[in-house]
Amino acid sequence: MKNNTNWYVITGGPSTGKTTVVNLLSEKGYNTAIEHARHYIDTMAVGGKTVEEIRENKLEFQQGVLRMQIEQEADLDPKETVFLDRAIPDALAYYRFLGLQPDDLINDALTKVDYKKVFILERLPFIKDYARTENESEQLHIHSLIIEVYESLSLPVVHVPVLPPEERVQFILNNL
Repeated sequence: MKNNTNWYVITGGPSTGKTTVVNLLSEKGYNTAIEHARHYIDTMAVGGKTVEEIRENKLEFQQGVLRMQIEQEADLDPKETVFLDRAIPDALAYYRFLGLQPDDLINDALTKVDYKKVFILERLPFIKDYARTENESEQLHIHSLIIEVYESLSLPVVHVPVLPPEERVQFILNNL
């Protein structure tokens, strides 16, 4: 990996507290980037589709989310410190989870990834919400796939233990 950006990835399986941590970082004045799966669902729901309909075509859903992530990362300034709520490699973990073959879109995107450090949040108790269709065993599987993908990319990875949200943020800031 090149390590030519000041971008930090906050990641982990579903229900690990990523968005809470990213929101707290934002409140502290750091630049942050949103998670795109939820944004994609919300965008498509405006057109009247249900979450089930949106997620029905697994490849179309993953590609839609990935395109949003690629576009967002292309617009970021590499010199600026940014905390991302998930990043391009998360898509590969989801492709694997869903049994999808990596295509040109993901393969090409992966050749361009460049992050300063990846923070993988350890799992919290699973909480289901409108956008999550996974169950607890699927949460565990996705979480392990995310770890596998990021570690295979030779990126610096830090595992963030289960702590109260403010302490997790401080742990991350102490490990930049």
